[in-house]
Amino acid sequence: MSMKSLGDLAVTEKFLDDSERLYGDPHPTRYCVRNSRRIVVKVGTAVVTRQDKRLAVGRLGALVEQIEALVSKDLQVILVTSGAVTVGRQKLFHQHVLNSSPLKMQISSGSPTTTICNRAAASAGQSGLMALYDTLFAMMDLQASQLLVTPRDFRDENFKVNLRETTEELLSVSRVIPVFNENDAISDRSLDKDKLSGFQDNDSLAKELARELNADLLVLLTNVDGLMDGPPKDRNSKVIHTFMPKILENFRFSSGSTVGRGGMEAKVASAWDAAQAGVTTVIANGKLPSVLLRVMEGMQEGTLFDRDVVEAEENASRCTSTAASEDGDALETVRDLALSARTASRKLAACPTETRVKILRRIASDLAANEQLIMERNMRDVASAERKKLDPTLLQRLKLKPEKIRTLVKGIQAIADQEEPLRKLQSRMEIMDGLVLEKMTSPIGVLLIIFEARPDALPQIAALAIRSGNGLMLKGGSEARHSNELLHHIISNAIDTVAPEVGSGLIGLVNSRDEIRDLLKLDDVIDLVIPRGSNALVTNIKQNTKIPVMGHADGICHIYIDQDADLDLACKIVVDAKTDYPAACNAVEKVLVHKSLLGQVYKIQKQLDQAGITVLGGEEAVKEIGNLKKAPSPKHEYGNRTLTLEIVRSMAEAVDHIHSFGSGHTEAIITENKDTAEDFLRKVDSACVFHNMSTRFADGFRFGLGAEVGISTGRIHARGPVGVEGLLTSKWVARGSGNIVNHDEGIEYTHRPLPLGNDRKPLSDAVAPVNGVVQGQ
Repeated sequence: MSMKSLGDLAVTEKFLDDSERLYGDPHPTRYCVRNSRRIVVKVGTAVVTRQDKRLAVGRLGALVEQIEALVSKDLQVILVTSGAVTVGRQKLFHQHVLNSSPLKMQISSGSPTTTICNRAAASAGQSGLMALYDTLFAMMDLQASQLLVTPRDFRDENFKVNLRETTEELLSVSRVIPVFNENDAISDRSLDKDKLSGFQDNDSLAKELARELNADLLVLLTNVDGLMDGPPKDRNSKVIHTFMPKILENFRFSSGSTVGRGGMEAKVASAWDAAQAGVTTVIANGKLPSVLLRVMEGMQEGTLFDRDVVEAEENASRCTSTAASEDGDALETVRDLALSARTASRKLAACPTETRVKILRRIASDLAANEQLIMERNMRDVASAERKKLDPTLLQRLKLKPEKIRTLVKGIQAIADQEEPLRKLQSRMEIMDGLVLEKMTSPIGVLLIIFEARPDALPQIAALAIRSGNGLMLKGGSEARHSNELLHHIISNAIDTVAPEVGSGLIGLVNSRDEIRDLLKLDDVIDLVIPRGSNALVTNIKQNTKIPVMGHADGICHIYIDQDADLDLACKIVVDAKTDYPAACNAVEKVLVHKSLLGQVYKIQKQLDQAGITVLGGEEAVKEIGNLKKAPSPKHEYGNRTLTLEIVRSMAEAVDHIHSFGSGHTEAIITENKDTAEDFLRKVDSACVFHNMSTRFADGFRFGLGAEVGISTGRIHARGPVGVEGLLTSKWVARGSGNIVNHDEGIEYTHRPLPLGNDRKPLSDAVAPVNGVVQGQ
């Protein structure tokens, strides 16, 4: 068989050389497709079968060429194929062509065959189909690898784990194509009618695989141009290029496939299910030349199913059609979530201490028990992020390692062990004889936390909110979707189990950017926004909401090495502050060295180089040290193993430099001179200021807070690592006996401060203070 007979190779080569000139510009709705790195391609029976019910070898060859073109672009392709029954029928027909047995009659007739005959044909045809794929792929220097599955397999969680591990290993080997098919030789659908939870055809098999294998794109190749607005055979019917759910309201599908179990209705159902799970899907005509390549280049080929595109179009339509209501239904939906969080938070705040502690202990134990599952979901996020070439700094923040999960568990347990934060007396004052005014701690209300690529932030924030009696609205980065959804489920289930009266509505999780836009408008429901992410994210949040915002935009931390520093100690601290977790906001970004140490700077450089740290120079350092490349700017956050070295003439100059170019996060001085150290600690205006220690200590867990919702560089309310106390406000409580003001006639105000100890009267018969803390009911 010649390569020429396999398809139009010239078209493929031309596509690779000059795709834009050949096909034009990508369609605006299809840019989501162009970013795909892992693709599941399902080849329908109608694509691989000719009119005479024989295998269409030429089409398979053309498809293999297109797959090779994608693999050559470093894309990962997983193939789901039909055709085993077709090949088997041909083999069995030729085997029994001279035999007039019932088997021959079943195979040679155009009528549907029995289930037993299909299984027999699949058994005979599977090896032949794979032999053909082996030959075709080998001609393109690719290797096919067969994986047979049944619907019942997908009910077994162990099977799913093994499936993912096997596929990941195959894809890690260069130029290997996993080829999936249903094992029709042993499948028996008659047993699965009432409880089928796997797949019903190769369309739904492809959907299940796309979800389980964390694919970016699913392409369902069939024998029509996509979902049509009329019968496919009607010349006036047009392709619906972008699927919208409302299409199905008055839509009638034609009959199913004449050669397979599927049909357009099955394809649309599978495509939309996949899209809702975050896998962009395209239904296209597999008989057209280079159709797979056209899809991957973002051409308007076939029908696109994409959750974000649908949301964007629905929102645009809603904004256009609802002039009288600027917010529309979407705002009402997120308002409902926020209101549920507020209602639940008030119930939680009224719960006794023991209830909130039990919830936290249940969350900690459930996180520990599900460590493997959490790791597996996180690996799916990480694999997807690596394929999409996520920024290395964000990628490091995305990864969850076993030790990080165990630290989370310890942190939540530490929060549970903390002293009761609610209704804690802050002051008591006698206003007048017989009337006492008390100030006590109280929850803020509903918090909106927005965090990028940090799945570990979710349980930390949830634990702090639960301990402090606050409701939560959470928006995590899309790159951590699988991790966030599982963590949210574990936490919500723990709340529902321990305190059903509070309910899982206490913590809402939203996924789209449009929902964030709507949430930022709810200043009457949400009380505080805490963004955790890039400078651009924080700035954007501040510019688009009336809700108070707490947090920090940058983490530009400094270490000043004083003239009286121990250089060995200084190098040890700087290396730790940069390498312990380079992506963290408390990692050092700039090292200031006293000019008197200029002759010994090479020692510092050597230590940093041995630790794998790239050193760039500030303006003065570049002048004084000849071998330094200049830093991008005097105010730059690297987030990796790079830092800026700068020379200063005094501690006063170091302090001025920090105030000019720092972010007010964390600064440290390395010196053996205690007077100089105290002067530095007193003069530096940052949230955290240290002497002879790593900036990495600026952390809620290390500060004994259990965890943190973030680090605040602001000066109002909370500053530095924000734990439980940072999520509290106060309220005034007084208990009178018919007191009235009456223009202050006859009232003598005493305003006498009272102690918080045991000499005070109980606040009520039911609620008495214990060690200055009013215990909840």
